[in-house]
Amino acid sequence: MAKKRPQTKADRHRTGGGVSTGADIPVVGAREPCPCGSGRRYKACHGRAAAHAATELVRRPFEGLAGEGDWVALRELVPAATAELTLKDGLPEGVPSVTLATVLPMAWPALRREDGSVLLGLQNDTASGDISRDLADTLLRALEARPGTSVQSRRAPAEGPRLQDVLDPEATFAPQVHTGFEFWVPDAENASPEVAASLERANAAAIPTVRLEGVDAAYWCRTPEKNHLRWVMPHPEEQLLDALARLHAAGRSGLGEDTRLVGSFRAHGLVVPVWDLPTAMTAQDVEKPAAGFAEHLAEALASTAPLTPEERRARGGLTNRQVTLS
Repeated sequence: MAKKRPQTKADRHRTGGGVSTGADIPVVGAREPCPCGSGRRYKACHGRAAAHAATELVRRPFEGLAGEGDWVALRELVPAATAELTLKDGLPEGVPSVTLATVLPMAWPALRREDGSVLLGLQNDTASGDISRDLADTLLRALEARPGTSVQSRRAPAEGPRLQDVLDPEATFAPQVHTGFEFWVPDAENASPEVAASLERANAAAIPTVRLEGVDAAYWCRTPEKNHLRWVMPHPEEQLLDALARLHAAGRSGLGEDTRLVGSFRAHGLVVPVWDLPTAMTAQDVEKPAAGFAEHLAEALASTAPLTPEERRARGGLTNRQVTLS
C-alpha cells in the first residue's frame, strides 16, 4: 500500500481538513496525485468512482416521487417556484421547514436560513448522472449546516441516498409559482448588496409563468412573440406520440382558435408537448381547453388500433420536431 503523503495547506483548503471522503475530492488531472492524500494517481484512486458516476446516467431521476411531472417542470421550465418538502423521517430538531426552490441567489445549491429552515435549489448543475442522488446529498448536508450558511456543491457518494429514499412518498407535492424571487429572503428590502443584485437580475430575466389548476404539470408562459403551454406528461413515449398523432390527424390537437401543437421535447425521461398560443390567451383562458384536451387524449391513449397513413404522417411530423433537453 502506498505511503500516505502529508496533507498540505492547499489540500486542507480543498477538502476542509480532517479525513477526506470520496464525495469531498475535487476533480484533477488523471495522472496527478489524488487530492485525498493517498499518494496514488487520481485515475487509480478517487477518479475511478468519479468516472463511474459521470457515465451512469439516470434517465428518469424523479421517477417514484410524488408529482414527477412537476419536478421536471420546475427543473427545466419554471423560473421562480417553490414547493414544501416532507421528509420520510420527519424534520430534525431545529429545522422548521424544508422548501424546494427552482433557483437560489448566487446559484447556491442549498441554504440554511438563520431560523434553521432549509431552501434546496433544483436548477443547479450536478456532478453525476443522477440528479436525485446529488440533490439528496445536498439536502442532507443542508440539514446539518449552521444556520445562516449556504451549502456548496460536491460529488455525492456513489452509494448515497436518493430523494426517493429521503422524501415521504405519500406527501403531496404542490408547487407554488411566483412572479419573482422575493422568496429568497424574508426581508428583501434589507438583503445584502450581493443578494439584492442577484435578486434584481433574476427578476428581470424571469418569464411570466402560471401552473394550470385543472390538469397536472401544465405550465402557461408569456414571451414577447407569443404565449405557450408546455405540459409534462407521464405516459410512455411511444404510446403518447401515437395518441398525439391520432388527435393531430383528426384536427383535435389544438387548444382553441389560433392555437397549435408545434412539437415536443424530452426532459428527464418524460415527453413535454408544446403549444403556441395567441398573445391574448391567458392561463385562465387555456384552463377549459386543456381539460377538454386531457379527455380526448385519454381516449386516444386507450386506442390500440394501428395508425392510419394520415396518423403516421402526423406522428412523423411530431417526431421530427422533437428534441431532448436532458
